[in-house]
Formats: sequence, C-alpha cells, structure tokens
Amino acid sequence: MSKATFNYLRAFVWHRVVGWLRRKYRRATWKELRRRHLGNGWWPEENGVKLFNPASVPVSYYRYRGKNIPAPWPIRTEEIGA
Repeated sequence: MSKATFNYLRAFVWHRVVGWLRRKYRRATWKELRRRHLGNGWWPEENGVKLFNPASVPVSYYRYRGKNIPAPWPIRTEEIGA
C-alpha cells in the first residue's frame, strides 16, 4: 500500500513541476524544456541536483506481528489481574 502511495506521489510531483516549468517558460517548446530542465531522461534536474524521487524510498514490511514484536516497556502481570 505504501509503495503505491509513493509512486502516486512521484507522479503527482512530476506533473506539478513540469506544469510549473511549462507555465514559466511559455515560449519554450517541449523538446527545449526536456533538454534544459529534465536531465538525462524525464526527471527534473538542474546543475547536477535532481528532484527527490519518493518512489525510491525503501519499504520494509514486518514479517511477524503481535507477541513477536517486543514492547518498549515491561509488562507487569499484577496490574492486569492475572
């Protein structure tokens, strides 16, 4: 689920940045915008600095849940009533 969200965020950011570039440089052709601002492909880059790609964030899932994940506090049985 989170990986799909990061991919959606990546597409959203790309559309916003490219839309902003097209509004800022109205007279520039698409080919010129790609050459000047989109680096070696389709991702925005200028002076060697690339826009952060949210889809590159590693997603790790817990394999085990519940009792197998230790709690950060000790469990005292006298408070539970057991």
